[in-house]
Amino acid sequence: MGDQPVHSRLVVGCMTGTSIDAIDCALVRIEGRGLALRASLVRAVSHSLGVLREPLRAVAEQKPVSAGEIARIAMQFGALHAEAIAELLGSDRANLVCVHGQTVFHAPPASWQLMNPWPIVQALGVPVVFDLRGADLAAGGQGAPITPLADEILLAARPELAGGCCVLNLGGFANATLLAGRAQSAGAVRGFDICVCNQLLDRIARETMGREYDEDGREAAKGRVDTSAGTELARSLCESGTNRRSLGTGDESFSWLKRYRSRLTPQDLAATACDAIACVIARRCSDSGPMLLAGGGARNRALFSALVRHGAANGVSSVHISDDFGLSSEYREAMEFAVLGALCQDRVPITLAGVTGVRDPAPISGAWAGIGVLV
Repeated sequence: MGDQPVHSRLVVGCMTGTSIDAIDCALVRIEGRGLALRASLVRAVSHSLGVLREPLRAVAEQKPVSAGEIARIAMQFGALHAEAIAELLGSDRANLVCVHGQTVFHAPPASWQLMNPWPIVQALGVPVVFDLRGADLAAGGQGAPITPLADEILLAARPELAGGCCVLNLGGFANATLLAGRAQSAGAVRGFDICVCNQLLDRIARETMGREYDEDGREAAKGRVDTSAGTELARSLCESGTNRRSLGTGDESFSWLKRYRSRLTPQDLAATACDAIACVIARRCSDSGPMLLAGGGARNRALFSALVRHGAANGVSSVHISDDFGLSSEYREAMEFAVLGALCQDRVPITLAGVTGVRDPAPISGAWAGIGVLV
């Protein structure tokens, strides 16, 4: 008999991070099934949250919001996803959509990724998988990070990373995937949350610079690191990242900003925060081989320079933007949720006991909407 044709799917992955800035959508071609699948990016878009940004931020900041208003936000959020996905697809048709939803509370075992998936099902007529963290949390895990397995799949074919690497996501919080060298322990994957990142940096920009974020870290690059303030922040960040717990509500270090915002210039605040964040990251990811940066903070000049400096002092061989290795720094998480959605469809657990602390064997993740049209 001849070789069987490789099963192929077009899967959409959608991610809105804790920075609450946009919906990132990636159309990914998935060849094969289960852990043997291979994924390639077809195209991606970033869609503004528009008028939903502030209501979502209010819920995430634990401000009083009525149940009715939350229901309306969730419905509008689903409709906005449908609009973004339609823009992404054009004339193509997806086989599956995987949406993360907006994390508005995370303190395991409780966590909430706000999302109403039904507007997506109604608009596009495709099955939607969502709530990818809930099964892990119910089985004793932290529910985060959940992307390390997808990192391994997306980077498995890169021969230049055969000696191992660190994939560092610089999102609202910084988290890392450590992939072991093939000669050392093939398939070994570690992952952990490290500390706050863009949640604090963006808050500095909003409260002291009058802008949503410090584009490319330009203002931070003009600042001077305050040693005393930086040491205090680094100590606090180290404490928050201990005990193998995932980070979320209450870990944003906003109290540090409140303490120093009247003492330091906006540029010095941003520079000091970048340096402290980089210092803590480099310590946690020491001796990890090449470091691949992804997420919104990957283009922050001050943060990049600080990671190079502190990384060199902690045995990090080199620091790169993940695009250098074929992994989109801007759309990595959206791509990875497409991969995770395919794994959920294939009935493969997406979380790892050694990463989230979930009981082994890990459960099958994901809730489904529109499953009647699952193909």
